[in-house]
Amino acid sequence: MAMTPLEELRHSTAHVMATAVMRLFPEAKLDIGPPTDTGFYYDFDIGHRFTPEDLARIEEAMGKVVGEDQPFVRSEVTREEARKFFEGRGQPYKISRLGDIPEGEAITFYTNGEFVDLCAGTHVASTGRIKAFKLLSIAGAYHRGDERNKQLQRIYGTAFPNREELEAYLHQLEEAKKRDHRKIGREMQLFAFDEDVGPGLPLWLPKGTVIVEELERLAKETEFAAGYDRVRTPHLARESMYITSGHLPYYADSMFPPMTLAAESVPDSQKPRYREEFHREIHAGELTEAKMDRLISLAQEMAKGLPVERYYIKAMNCPHHHKIYKAIPRSYRDLPLRLAEYGACYRYEQSGELFGLMRVRSMQMNDAHIYCTPEQFGEEFNAVNEMYLRYFKLFGIAKYRMRFSTHDPARLGEKFVGEPELWKQTEDMVRRVLADSGIDFIEVPNEAAFYGPKIDVQVWSAIGREFTIATNQVDFAVPKRFGLEYTTAENTKATPLCIHRAPLGTHERFIGFLIEHFAGDFPLWLAPEQVRVLPIADGQMEVARAIERKCRGLALRATVDTSPDKLGAKIRRWQLDKVPYGLVIGKQEAAAGTVSVRSRQKGDEGAMALDAFLERAAMEYRERTLTVAV
Repeated sequence: MAMTPLEELRHSTAHVMATAVMRLFPEAKLDIGPPTDTGFYYDFDIGHRFTPEDLARIEEAMGKVVGEDQPFVRSEVTREEARKFFEGRGQPYKISRLGDIPEGEAITFYTNGEFVDLCAGTHVASTGRIKAFKLLSIAGAYHRGDERNKQLQRIYGTAFPNREELEAYLHQLEEAKKRDHRKIGREMQLFAFDEDVGPGLPLWLPKGTVIVEELERLAKETEFAAGYDRVRTPHLARESMYITSGHLPYYADSMFPPMTLAAESVPDSQKPRYREEFHREIHAGELTEAKMDRLISLAQEMAKGLPVERYYIKAMNCPHHHKIYKAIPRSYRDLPLRLAEYGACYRYEQSGELFGLMRVRSMQMNDAHIYCTPEQFGEEFNAVNEMYLRYFKLFGIAKYRMRFSTHDPARLGEKFVGEPELWKQTEDMVRRVLADSGIDFIEVPNEAAFYGPKIDVQVWSAIGREFTIATNQVDFAVPKRFGLEYTTAENTKATPLCIHRAPLGTHERFIGFLIEHFAGDFPLWLAPEQVRVLPIADGQMEVARAIERKCRGLALRATVDTSPDKLGAKIRRWQLDKVPYGLVIGKQEAAAGTVSVRSRQKGDEGAMALDAFLERAAMEYRERTLTVAV
């Protein structure tokens, strides 16, 4: 795929950075340096540990390379020439990457000045075209992203066509640091991680649990109104179910290893030959239709009398929901059937990819599966999209886009289920719904789920950071594997389509997004603490406690600041804790039955009758009013 001009600029800047590093540290071994959505990086293997001071030196050296206006020159070489070149320069990672280039494909070098790199390109004409760049950070990165390999040092940077765009981006980064969900989550005591529990397994503290439960309540109310039925499923299941679904072996690397249970009652004479054959087959080659059928057959044979049973902890909810659908005979009159669950899932993400709440190993998914006829599909799929739009409005998300991922016809039966007609039919249906609804979307080939087209929901936070928060997928293949059917009006059997949808994604990722979107200043309905009563002196403590009880009687989350501090200190603490309302109670307010209202958004609002304030706050809570500016 051709690079955009911005990607070309950033890729060229990565080469300039590598040129500078080699001038300063000629012993460095080079891996790769691609452009990214926000800049570029390059991975180095070097005995010296890079420091922030090194970044300044590298930037200075980069400036000299840019000033030399070195042209980027492309040349084709043979595989043997390339191997000998990098062997002579002690660059083993380049030789390793050489093996990734398929036979028959051109092998190209790009040269600027004294620097030569194995690279498919493309680049700007010369280093002098690079006008605005900045090195940002240093991180560890395993070679090829595999934690079994050596950890390299990765230098991240960014580049833009001009200084103004670079400065705007750097300003956004500074704002993002202030809004970092890990920092705010720690300060507001929302969640924690603990080494004894394990990496990527968040512990929700009481205040964070409030946000989790408010989101779950929102989803349950919204889905009840939309005709969803709620279900609950176990946290684990037998291996055979994930073979049938296709998640094994397709998602095996993302699943936790299985639990093996002995079945001692099975005599040795009944131990089948299938297990060895099955595990040899599951790890061999690409996923094809023939292989899938073979694995299902082997799994069924094994289930008849295994010496051991293998259970996997749940990585996805859909197979369980398919089993719930199948538990009861279905008619066309029962469709659409919408099954919803806040199901806990567990995925073995690589340790280097874990990142706060954004990338975790345990997650609560706002999941649902809609089983429908082809005739019902358009209306159901559009209703899901409309639900997304209502949520966007509720959370003040002004910029969003649907990323429509389709299949690659050349990879049917390999990466994608081999059903060309169904692929065309379902992709046309999704495309038509998106176009008719007027929703902003882009189409991306070769990134669909293996069982059907999907939509990734991209949103931008208040400071312009992009997040993928949810998915919406069409499944025409797996229901057939589970034998899901319904009786048609003509009294024949048909397989339903299945829409996988999760508008709020996972609690973990969505709350991480919300923390950064609101900078911890949540609207009243989401705020862990909604009202704080601030008595000026101990003489108002009894009245303050009575106000707290009244708030809680209306389900408002209220506390009293019982500290001996002066009012100024209490107000400062209320502000730092980002509580939407502070109610100051002095002698005058206590006598008059009023409160002096302070709002995070409006400041000092002055005296107000207590009942009037409570009515206002209760309404904001009930209606989920967006009480903050975003």
